[in-house]
Amino acid sequence: MTTERAIFAGGCFWCMVQPFEEQPGIQAVTSGYIGGELANPTYEQVKLGTSGHYEAVEILFDPTLYTYTQLLNLFWPQIDPTDPDGQFHDRGSQYRTAIFYTNNEQLNHATQSKNDLESSGRFTSPIVTEIKPATTFYPAEAEHQQFYKTNPAYYKTDRKASGRDEFIRHHWE
Repeated sequence: MTTERAIFAGGCFWCMVQPFEEQPGIQAVTSGYIGGELANPTYEQVKLGTSGHYEAVEILFDPTLYTYTQLLNLFWPQIDPTDPDGQFHDRGSQYRTAIFYTNNEQLNHATQSKNDLESSGRFTSPIVTEIKPATTFYPAEAEHQQFYKTNPAYYKTDRKASGRDEFIRHHWE
């Protein structure tokens, strides 16, 4: 089995696990932190918005079953790519969107995907999702892994209150 790695920041990492986890060829989806200067950050440190980290998900996948392009096509409809200050009700630099590439092929696919979205006319505001080289990814604490499964009532309430699903229905469906 072939395994590749993809990393996406899409606001609250709790909301980014389920869409990817449900696809064929996805071996693991881990919530965590990337992009900051602090080694081994904690949720509390990242939540303050001062560590420079993004909340993100690391996806291990078999590209023969689910390609990186398919991951990108699933990533975009989970987010508001025009919001530079966070996602939905989660505000701050830790909730910005980004694609963290792990090789030049991913960079090329991510750049093309972003260019395609920009030229599609779907949004009137600029696409601000960054494409950045992957740095060290730090898995989040155990209580943040699979949050939609371990805390379903809280997850559903928070997700509904965030406005994410309403935005997705309005802009992507």
